[in-house]
Amino acid sequence: MIGLIISLIIVGLIAGALARLVIPGKQHMSILMTIVLGIIGSFVGGFLGYLIFHHDASNGFFQPAGIIGSIIGAIIVLFIYTRFNRGARTR
Repeated sequence: MIGLIISLIIVGLIAGALARLVIPGKQHMSILMTIVLGIIGSFVGGFLGYLIFHHDASNGFFQPAGIIGSIIGAIIVLFIYTRFNRGARTR
């Protein structure tokens, strides 16, 4: 159990940092928020992988993805976050 948590944190940090490098512009996020971004991206990537490939039906559709899926999911989550956050700042 502790190994899963540590691996989620490490993969979350890597995926979140790479997503922040890919998405242009300045994101005002701490390292903790970058880790959370990567962890959420991992679950989004796992969900998208399940929808596209219909694989791992025994684990369900809410599961963490590998590093590539985590990065893709984190990019999607960060893109959505920046679009909603930009709209909140202009008000």
